[in-house]
Amino acid sequence: MKITVETIVAAPIEQVWRAYTTPQDIMQWNAASDDWHTTASSVDLRAGGAFSSRMEAKDGSAGFDFAGTYTHIMTHKLIEYVFGDRSARVEFDDGAKGVTVRVTFDSEPTHSLELQRAGWQAILDNFARYVEATQ
Repeated sequence: MKITVETIVAAPIEQVWRAYTTPQDIMQWNAASDDWHTTASSVDLRAGGAFSSRMEAKDGSAGFDFAGTYTHIMTHKLIEYVFGDRSARVEFDDGAKGVTVRVTFDSEPTHSLELQRAGWQAILDNFARYVEATQ
């Protein structure tokens, strides 16, 4: 099943795109809650390029690599990627009130749809706050 989350970022598309695709920025916003953080990130932003973000609990109790391969890139418009046997699509729509960032991803069977939606939405909300605070 596909899940979609979205937010509007009140910033120029160039800034939104850069913050979404630059490892140093990703490490600042990529967490669903304050007790987690991203300790490393790499991005090879091209079709066939790899990405990875190391996500860890701040207390050291858990961690995992969110990694995959980009399948389609349209600068300032679209990022598609696969991670494991799942896929995701990130759309950037520049409008009058800011940039709508919409992420649609394949759910997984371990966690409830509501928990997955809430986690990805929390990360996207952190992203918007980070970008708006760094203008």
